[in-house]
Amino acid sequence: MESLQIYADKIGWNFYIEHGVGTIISAECIGENCWVNQSVTIGYNLDNKAPTIQNGVRICTGATVLGGITVENNSIIAAGAVVLRNVEENSVMAGVPAKLVKYNLEHKLWIGHGY
Repeated sequence: MESLQIYADKIGWNFYIEHGVGTIISAECIGENCWVNQSVTIGYNLDNKAPTIQNGVRICTGATVLGGITVENNSIIAAGAVVLRNVEENSVMAGVPAKLVKYNLEHKLWIGHGY
């Protein structure tokens, strides 16, 4: 698919892309059981640093995740959110810029230990 671009040194097993149309992924690494929807951008910032996406992270339609940040285990990035800072484990982030709106207690894609 020409409109799907993926660059990452490491991608964990069970990485799922829902409709990769317009999706650009440039990450340091992506953990296990991650889910990315269409029109998502994961990429570098002006300091030429890319995000680390840990395990069980879900990034919804149209979201943007930029810079040398870490999105920790089982976090959800809401549709259209712009994430420019680290995201704590089990967080649900929404808005521009993204802010914590609640904790993900029910929809965990990954159950394990460590990263």
